[in-house]
Amino acid sequence: MAQSDTDDLISLIEEDSANAEIPMTLPMLPVRDIVIFSDMVLPLFVGRERSIRAVEEGVAKDGYLMLVTQKDPATENPVAADIYKIGTVSRVLRMLKLPDGRVKALVQGVAKAKIVRYLRKQSFYRVKIEKIEEPPVGEVDLNTQALMRTVRENSEKILSLRGELSGDISAILESIEGPGKLADLAASNLKLKIQESQELLELTDPGKRLKRVNDLLSRELEFSTVQAKIESDVKDEISKSQRDFFLREQVRAIYKELGEQDDKTAEIEEYRKKIKRAKMPKDADKEAIKQLKRFEQMHPDSAEATVSRTYLDWLVELPWHKSSRDNFDISKAKKILEKDHYGLKNVKDRILEHLGVRQLNPRMKGPILCFVGPPGVGKTSLGQSIARALKRKFIRISLGGIRDEAEIRGHRRTYIGALPGRILQSLKQCRSNNPVFMMDEIDKLGSDFRGDPSAALLEALDPEQNAAFSDHFLNIPFDLSRVMFILTANLTDTIPSALLDRMEVISLSGYTEEEKMVIAQKYLIPRQITENGLKTRSVSISSAALQQMIAEYTSEAGLRNLEREIAAICRKVARKIAERKKGPFSVTRGNLHKYLGLPKYGPDMDKEENQVGLSTGLAWTQAGGELLYVEASLIGGKGDLIVTGQLGDIMQESARAAVSYARANLTSWGVKGKDFENTDIHIHVPAGAIPKDGPSAGIAMATALISAFTQKSVRNDVAMTGEITLRGRVLPIGGLKEKALGALRAGIRTVIIPVKNKKDLAEFPRHLQRKIDFVPVKHMSEVLARAIIEPRPKTRSKRSGTKRQ
Repeated sequence: MAQSDTDDLISLIEEDSANAEIPMTLPMLPVRDIVIFSDMVLPLFVGRERSIRAVEEGVAKDGYLMLVTQKDPATENPVAADIYKIGTVSRVLRMLKLPDGRVKALVQGVAKAKIVRYLRKQSFYRVKIEKIEEPPVGEVDLNTQALMRTVRENSEKILSLRGELSGDISAILESIEGPGKLADLAASNLKLKIQESQELLELTDPGKRLKRVNDLLSRELEFSTVQAKIESDVKDEISKSQRDFFLREQVRAIYKELGEQDDKTAEIEEYRKKIKRAKMPKDADKEAIKQLKRFEQMHPDSAEATVSRTYLDWLVELPWHKSSRDNFDISKAKKILEKDHYGLKNVKDRILEHLGVRQLNPRMKGPILCFVGPPGVGKTSLGQSIARALKRKFIRISLGGIRDEAEIRGHRRTYIGALPGRILQSLKQCRSNNPVFMMDEIDKLGSDFRGDPSAALLEALDPEQNAAFSDHFLNIPFDLSRVMFILTANLTDTIPSALLDRMEVISLSGYTEEEKMVIAQKYLIPRQITENGLKTRSVSISSAALQQMIAEYTSEAGLRNLEREIAAICRKVARKIAERKKGPFSVTRGNLHKYLGLPKYGPDMDKEENQVGLSTGLAWTQAGGELLYVEASLIGGKGDLIVTGQLGDIMQESARAAVSYARANLTSWGVKGKDFENTDIHIHVPAGAIPKDGPSAGIAMATALISAFTQKSVRNDVAMTGEITLRGRVLPIGGLKEKALGALRAGIRTVIIPVKNKKDLAEFPRHLQRKIDFVPVKHMSEVLARAIIEPRPKTRSKRSGTKRQ
């Protein structure tokens, strides 16, 4: 029942709520998951702001509320269409404000009513109502009395099955004489759906309502009987399981006497055979037999048996001694690598060297390589090609965003559902202990309260330790020394130094325009033609169009955007063929815009003319090298240095060093008498929304400053990279190849570099060295000699040359 004190309930139900005193306009409270009947008393917990105002308004006026059920309990802010029309006028008997802001209200249903019109919808609902009068009940006939007795008996049976029946409740049921009130009381204690309860509420005829309640009581009685039987069976099952254990042991003894096996014995024998076939190391074999003996003593349906069964399955299915036979034919491996990828000489040489060493020393430990380069240069596909060349199985997992150490080391066997880490899961999946194992996005690992995955990788990626890699789930060593681990990253800055020290880093800088042309013609175009269902003769892309796509529709170190543009062309051609237009279709420089639209990348900023105070630097980014423009301007002020463009601490220090060098050496360039106390120096690096930092923009800043001081223009076809000291020395930098490729993409053919970076040019492709004039410099004066344009001397006219007498 909804109330706590039975005596109070009897008095509330017997009390006559004067319907004549009920106002015709009331605050309306939408309720969820329950339908309120007349004379029903229950507590309501009100949490919605609008509903709380309605309760407070009702209590402040005359204590009455219109309670109406909303159609969907999940609706947080119901409108008129979401609320039933018929509800119950109720009286608030008691109201209590809770500490969490909610309101607890004890309400009693008084009379049925229908919403005629909504008078207010803003802060709370106020409605105009019309009371629903039930037809008067005359003398109760014999059929109605029999029906009322049946309803009372069924109600008592249901409450008895639930364990809620008491003598007081029986007295309440016997004290109610009206069929309508008895129907409402019985319905309020039935677990009905909202729609069924609302249908009962809307039945105005007491006889029909009582008959409908009797039908629902009969159904509920069947459900309650079945539910009570289920609960009884569960209690019996607990004692039955203990009895079954002893019986099962007796059955096992009988099977043993007959020379036969039961299911559990057969399962244990099967595990024994699998353990023998797995050829585990001594420690693992010992642990497997120990766990099998424990499993033999367990009940087969217990939780512990499930954990032991899962553990044994993992032990027998891991590839302890299963491995792929390597391909030691170096020439064949070289052909596969050359066929799959163009260029990348360093990587290919490293793989072929590994094969050569493996021929001489078959027990050599697997290398741990890390491919570092911008997106789209082929790091992942290169791993697949290496696996093909070695005839090994290939596994790839992505480490980006992983924050849980258990993803690497596995979960401990302390709960049901524990599993090994992703390393052992992948080895089990490929059924080989010497695959090519690629871990993508090693630079994007995270860490939180669940541990540090990068620290867990230290053991797996250490050639001196991974021969005995310990997973938390197995808790026994597993040999990873034969696995060839290949990791990929866009940059090494975010990789922990201890982890980076264990890897052999191979840089993939990006591709030149000529390399992109070859790769597109050899790999990308044929692949997209096949993927889009075309034939080679259906479409052709000219070299000029391809060159324009590379220069004006993409700006990247890799090839992803280029392949997307080629795919866009193929899709448009496929559509034309589907529309039955005649081909073949030829894409040329003249009609390329019809397929791809206008060019996306135009000439770089201010590239058309030389300017004073504007120099061109080079920056390294995750996507490759890019131009970095540096602007310098002298304005009236108080001698301050203004640095803008979201520059990091290192670049701001470079700016200060450049300013100090320029001011200390102004006289060398013929600048005299400069009033620095009243002149502000403003250095700006455009694209202020992008953060920038790094120690390679010093000479570009100094060049822009000196240009502003001397009012001499800077060559716009010269880019530079290098750090500056207060004495004007040019210090070496990193990422030279990426920066050079970025300059080449922007059309710059002269690049000033520190002289100590000259050794890096030996690793550059010859065509790159031919296309770019690298100018090694030691001192800032050499930079200015190549970058600053000296003004031509003006020709003196005869008039200007004559002297006045």
